[in-house]
Amino acid sequence: MNKTFIIAEAGVNHNGSIELAKELIKKGAEAGVDAVKFQSFKADKLVTIHAKKADYQVTNTGNNEESQYQMIKKLELDYDKHQELMDYATSLGVMFLSSAFDLESIDLLQDLGLGIFKIPSGEITNLPYLRKTAKTGKKVILSTGMSTLGEIEEALRVLRENGAKEITVLHCNTEYPTPMEDVNLLAMNAMKEAFKVPVGYSDHTLGIEVPIAAVALGATLIEKHFTLDKTMTGPDHKASLEPDELKEMVTSIRNIEQALGNGVKTPTDSERKNKAIARKSLVAKTTIESGERYSEDNLEIKRPGTGLSPMLWDELIGKKATKNYQKDELIER
Repeated sequence: MNKTFIIAEAGVNHNGSIELAKELIKKGAEAGVDAVKFQSFKADKLVTIHAKKADYQVTNTGNNEESQYQMIKKLELDYDKHQELMDYATSLGVMFLSSAFDLESIDLLQDLGLGIFKIPSGEITNLPYLRKTAKTGKKVILSTGMSTLGEIEEALRVLRENGAKEITVLHCNTEYPTPMEDVNLLAMNAMKEAFKVPVGYSDHTLGIEVPIAAVALGATLIEKHFTLDKTMTGPDHKASLEPDELKEMVTSIRNIEQALGNGVKTPTDSERKNKAIARKSLVAKTTIESGERYSEDNLEIKRPGTGLSPMLWDELIGKKATKNYQKDELIER
């Protein structure tokens, strides 16, 4: 199968620090991911000053008084920082990606020359945003948390009508962390069937088993939040993997890719040598004289599998032996 594209979602886990952001890129590269993704936004364009934080954001930041605007204002990255991080990622052989959360940030990412535009779940009903993203002419990844099939269908229509050609749709649940009973991983392939597009999975569960399962089910892309330390203050750290866990996830996904194989059921090179050992043959149960007829009393089935197949049992019963046999000797035709 094709290699799964793995995105390590650094998001805003840099806490506004360029040094932390670079360390996230470094750890992502060391884990073997294909891309490290951040978030691009202007707080003034993203939320009103009155917008409340999500429950998980309140819990994870430990601050109920702070508005969503105040929280994200501290997490903005300007153009120069984007460029610095992109250059650093390139130097480590990993792709730099970012999700734009407003129209100006789409322009910023276009100016940087990003080859892939990731649409976050919250923008799937943002018509001007969808149009502008499509008109970049770049590959599009569409995340579908909180969405119905109808909303996804409409977003795809807008994207395609405005020039988007290569689109991957990600199944996603926008709760941090996502309860296992709400993952609904089979919805990923329901979208593949409904929309005839490549599908992937953006994961917000705790642990690594669900994204690994998604690959086994056919995901072409996996996205997973990660952080340097889950105990850091910030909205997304607690539902993120730490570097060692990220590396384990990548290794497991690459193992699953190999394990899936090509779908053709045939003995493999590694197991052929065991065929004669594990299978059985027709053998003499007792001493058999030449001319004696084979019966259930003088035939039995034992290892090794180097003689006549036991599938010939019915064919041999009643026929005459053509030679003398000692007990446990392989029967010949």
